[in-house]
Formats: sequence, structure tokens, C-alpha cells
Amino acid sequence: MTRRPSRFWLPALLTAAVGLWPVLASAAAPGHAGSVDPSIGTGGDGHTFPGATVPFGMIQLSPDTAMPDFKHAYKWAAGYQYGDPTIMGFSHTHFSGSGHSDMGDVLVMPIAGDVKLDPGDPTKPGSGYRSRFSHATEVEHAGYYAVTLADYGVRAELTAGRRVGWHRYTFPKDKPAHVLLDLRPSIYDYPGKVLWARLRVRPDGTVSGCRTTRGWAPGRQLCFAMRFNQPMVSRTLYDRETNVVYKGFKGPGNQPQDHDAENGRALEGVFDFGKLKSPLVVKVSISSVSEANAIANLDQDGKGWDFDARRAEATAMWNKALSSIDVSGTKTQQTQFYTALYHAMLSPTLSMDVNGEYRGPDHEVHTAKGFDFYSSWSLWDVYRAQQPLMVLLRPDLSTDFIQSLIAAQQASPFGILPVWAYQGLETWCMIGYHAVPVIADAYLKGVRGFDANAAMKAMVASATYGPYGDLADYMKLGYVPIDKEPEAASKTLEYAYDDWSLAQMATAMGKTRIAATFDKRATNWRNAWDPKTGFMRAKLSNGQFRTPFDPTYAGYGSDYTEGNAWQYSWYVPQDVAGLITAMGGDAKFDAKLDELFDAKVDPSHFKNVEDITGLIGWYAHGNEPSHHIAYLYDYAGEPWKTQERLKQIMETQYAARPDGLSGNDDLGQMSAWYIFTALGFYPVTPASDQYAIGRPFVPKAVIHLTNGHTFTVVADHLDAAHPYVGKVTLNGKPLDRVYLHHAEILAGGELHFTMQATPNRSWGHDLAARPTSMSRYGQ
Repeated sequence: MTRRPSRFWLPALLTAAVGLWPVLASAAAPGHAGSVDPSIGTGGDGHTFPGATVPFGMIQLSPDTAMPDFKHAYKWAAGYQYGDPTIMGFSHTHFSGSGHSDMGDVLVMPIAGDVKLDPGDPTKPGSGYRSRFSHATEVEHAGYYAVTLADYGVRAELTAGRRVGWHRYTFPKDKPAHVLLDLRPSIYDYPGKVLWARLRVRPDGTVSGCRTTRGWAPGRQLCFAMRFNQPMVSRTLYDRETNVVYKGFKGPGNQPQDHDAENGRALEGVFDFGKLKSPLVVKVSISSVSEANAIANLDQDGKGWDFDARRAEATAMWNKALSSIDVSGTKTQQTQFYTALYHAMLSPTLSMDVNGEYRGPDHEVHTAKGFDFYSSWSLWDVYRAQQPLMVLLRPDLSTDFIQSLIAAQQASPFGILPVWAYQGLETWCMIGYHAVPVIADAYLKGVRGFDANAAMKAMVASATYGPYGDLADYMKLGYVPIDKEPEAASKTLEYAYDDWSLAQMATAMGKTRIAATFDKRATNWRNAWDPKTGFMRAKLSNGQFRTPFDPTYAGYGSDYTEGNAWQYSWYVPQDVAGLITAMGGDAKFDAKLDELFDAKVDPSHFKNVEDITGLIGWYAHGNEPSHHIAYLYDYAGEPWKTQERLKQIMETQYAARPDGLSGNDDLGQMSAWYIFTALGFYPVTPASDQYAIGRPFVPKAVIHLTNGHTFTVVADHLDAAHPYVGKVTLNGKPLDRVYLHHAEILAGGELHFTMQATPNRSWGHDLAARPTSMSRYGQ
């Protein structure tokens, strides 16, 4: 997004109130970080946050415009919605693009003048501590966020390190300055969510505490430590449940003379600083283990008080991360590309303290040895493209990610890999056991540095744990029966793909018995295929398909997870050739794909299913089960149709504006799809070494690989008048197939596209040119 100059300047009245903050605050960030627009996805259903963080960092310090009750939390899964008129504070933990909400820990609000203790009604200015704001005063860069709180005349600036969030507040000089800390609210809030909390002021002025919440991950504990660069003149601790108030005063060299700590379920603290002549800097660290660890994190990662230096460090971290790809193109193209790459590099998040301790799925404290422990795993989403993108760009991090997954499995009370986990704890959200293809994809593409035998043991344990998602019946019957388990068709299909990915790694490791078992299980997709209707369906325990059947129906009680038969019947990424045969051959497969995209569908059809968005016919780009579908024309010998559909998707589902994502970014999956597609290829089948070729959407991209090689993608005649691929060369030689090998990218070189106005219907049509599959084409 091109920034309007007005975004960087306050109205005259507010400028007079706060004075001039550093000019650096409004300057564009250098390098690729300057092309990132964190506001993209903060409107509509993108569910991204605009605040400050660093690549895969533990802190996501961002404004919260609302923390509604759990019945209305969907739109505010990241705490912020672009259309909201007020900010209620700045909290330190957020998901980026999730379809579910939680976090919003350690909410801080700077206040000038009188202090109110409740957020108040956003429609009634002055009814609480929340403040109005204008987007014209927001500055959003990679690693930095600033806004003016209009009701207080306070300029708030935020930046972050790996474990520490930094605040700088410029208060009006004629009003007393306060910082309010509210330990009650949380994203996905409801009465009684906070089970217990502690808040204390230590003799050196450090504020610390913990709280335990009954949220998405039950019993989650989060501790913090907070310090200020200026002394408090007084402070008050509140227990709002019992209405107990403890006041304390602190002068130079004196200690508070009264109660220094409080326990309860509704705690707040107000810290008073009098009238300030210079900005107040606040630094906050977190820990899922203990207050002591939070303080240690602050001591080691939060040294000094130089906010601008910390901001520069955050920018440098982003420039280093984003420099893995140099992209040429228009300003809008660069903004969209680097914002997508930024979003793809937010998760999983560091979830380990400076001493190596972290909390595991058993709620116990563990110590990582020789790796950094990461969590925030939306595995149903990120195995498709986000994690394969990290394997390509950051295989060193993939090693830590896999070690984290193995460590979580070893600490799991059920002995299985994470499903949807954050801060080390499991939520059991979504289906499949998709940590398996994450590990297999990395291993098949050469990532090492982890114990492959331990990984295989964890993968097999996850694939054979009968109580999970009715794997017991799946192993017995070859499918998940709908009378025993909901969403049975989706589960059958996803288990079969996960089985295949496990078999690939077992084969590569020489574990032939394991490979044979799971190769056989990978064919179970056929048990969901109904040749009479031409759709994937759920069966009953007696082997009959459940009736009645409506391929357009989606929602609670259906055969599918966040989708319908039209969207899920294409989910056989391991055996697209077999699916083509089952559907009657290339022509019928191709025609049904056309029918999917060209159908006239009223979006209100899915009004009761929040995640099915971004419709093009029945295709739903806002939800992950559709993400590979446009590339399937490659497998039927019609890659020019893949090129058409990709253009349609890129032009309608992404834009450089707050509502520029058609659905949840899902911890980087939507953005990773964009990155791969812009480059011209996509991992339809993670755990293979192949990428299906689409068409590029940037004129030139140079991928700087960690092995020292560069892989360059160049597109000649790339414009609206030339939407089709005319020919492709790899290192100067004609490429007659519509796929790349991962090893070809790692070797370095140049992939050269020549675009043209009309389809090239012969390129990629032959059977030998198509991506490989479990079955042979035509059989």
C-alpha cells in the first residue's frame, strides 16, 4: 500500500498537545522492510495484527480494538479490526490470521489525566479507559507501530525484540502520566476465563506477575515482567472482584510502605509518573514458565533504554529475513510480495526462555538442549505451503521446528505430535495429523540436524493413535465412518495423504515395512470416492454411503471440515493421476474443474460457515482445502487453464489494502500461497520433491538460498496482455515438463518464462510432462 503523507502527521491540536516526537518515527523503513504494510489483512476476514514483532518472535505487541465475548470473537481473532474507532490498549501476544482467538496477554494502556478502570463502551467516548484514534496517525512498519490516542493526546510507539516488547509513550506535559495494566481481558473473552492471577511491585520497581486462563488451551499460564525508565511517584493495585485496593508511594530512595502484591482473578495496576518532561519507555518480557524466567528474559534481552536502537534492530532483523528473495516489480507488487513474506515469517513463534525452559503439552517445564523451541502450530493450514516455503528459504529454522515438534510429542500425555498448539499447549483444533508431512517434506528435501529415527517414531505414534479422530476405525475399515465420527469424508482423505507422506520418509530411510504399511493406507482415499455421484462422500460403518446427499451442503453435521463435496473432492494430492482416472479421464476431470470455478454461487450459501470465503464458483480461496485446486489442470494436461485460474485468483483474492486478504491468513498459509504463486510454482504435494508450475506474477525474483546458490525467476512480456506461458527454459534449456524438482532450485540457476497473449495448448500436455503421482496416468 502506498502511504498517504497524512498518515504520518497529527492534526494540529494533537501536535500541540504531545509536542514533536522523533522524526524517525515517520520515516520509511530501509530495505525490503520498507515495502511491508502490516495493515494488509487487518480488515475483513484476514485476522492479521498491525503491531510490532520480529521474525518468529515470542512477542507480538499490537493494539487491541476489541476483546469481545467468545460468542462474537471471530472478527477480532487478532485483537484488531481496521474499521474500529477505538483502541483499548496494547497487549503482547497475538495470533496472525487465525480462525480462532486467544492470547491478548498483558494489556497496557497509557493514560493522561483521570484514570478509569474499565474499558468502557466504544460507542460512548469517555466511558472507560479506551481511546479514540485516527488511522491518519498510525505508522505501521515491520517491527514498529505508532498511533496517537486522541482522548489522551498520547503518542504511543511500539517495537519488539525476540522476547521483549518495547513501548515509548509521549505524554502531554501538562497532565499527569499513568500506565494502566489490566490482567482481566483476553481475546476470546468470557466470564471466569481468568482462573488465577498474581501482580506485584518489586523493590527495584519491576512489576511482575502471572495469570492462568481457561481459554482455547485450558490452563494456560503466562507470566511477565515490566520495567519503566522513570520512577513511579505512586501506584495502586486493584482486585476488582473483591474491591480491595492497595496504594503505595515511592520517593527517591524509599520503598513502598504497604502491600506490594495481590492475588485474584480480576487484577489491575495503575502506575503513576506525574507530569513528564520526556517520553516514558516501558519494556515487557513474557514467559510461559515463571515470573523468575520472565525477569531473566528481561535482564538478558531487554538491556538498556534506547527505544530507537531496539527499533533499528527489529528493522535489521526483518531486512535480513526478507532478503532471502529480491523481487523486481511495481511498488504495489513489492508491497504485496514483501508483506506476504513478512506474514509467512511470523509463525511458529519462539516459546522458550533464555535459560532454555519451555512449557510442554503436559503442562510441565522442559528444557531444550541444542535447539530453540517453537510453538503456534496451525498445522492443518501451514503444512501446505508455509512450512514448505521455510524449507526452501530457511532450512536451518526447519531443523529447529522439527526438533520442537518431536519434543512436543515426547512430552505429550498421548504420545502424539501437535495438532494445533501454542505456547506449548494443545488445543486439538482441526483434523489430520499434519505435523507428519511437515517433517517428511523437510526430510525429503534434505533438511537434517534432527533425530530422524525419533521423528519416525513420533510420526508412526501419531498415525496409529486410535482414539484420535477415530483412527481406530480408519485403520480397521480403511475409512472413518460417519456414524462414529463427524466430518468423516475429510478425515479419511486427509489421513490418506498424511499416510503417504509418512511412507515417503520411511522409504527414504530404508524402513521398508513401515513404508509398505502406509503406502497401502495412502490408497484409502478410494474408499471415500462415490462413482455414482462423482464426489467424495462419507460412509457408514456398514460400508454404505450416508444419505441423503447434497454436494453443496457445508456446516455442522456434514461429511466435511469447513467445506462441502465440491471443495473436498479434489483432495488427493498424493494421487491426482488416480483421481483423474476415477473421474473418467482428462476431459471429464478438466470439465469438472471448470464447473467448480464457473458455478454461480451466492456467498450467502455459506453464511453459517465463517471460514468459507473468497468464492470463485465453489472454489473458496479463503479456506485451505481449495489452495491446490487451480494447479490440478497441470495434472490433466491443461496447464494454460492453471495459468488462467491463477490470474483470476491473484486479481480477486489479494490486494494492497486492509481488506486485501479474502480469508484468514492462518499463520502465514494464505501469504505463502501468494509467494509461491508469484514466483511461478507451488508445492501441491508436500513430501514430494516436486513443485507444479503455474505462471509468474513478478518480472524477476532472485532467491538467495542458504547453501550460497541463487535461483532466479525471470518473466519476459509479463503484463495484462500476455497472461499465458509461451515457453519455459531452465538454465537456458527448454523445460518441457510442468514441474520443478526441489534439487533443481537448490542447485541454483535460472527459470525463464516467456509470456504470450494466447494459450500454449501443447506445452505440458503429454503424460510424461505432468507431475508424478502414486498411480500412473490413465490407469
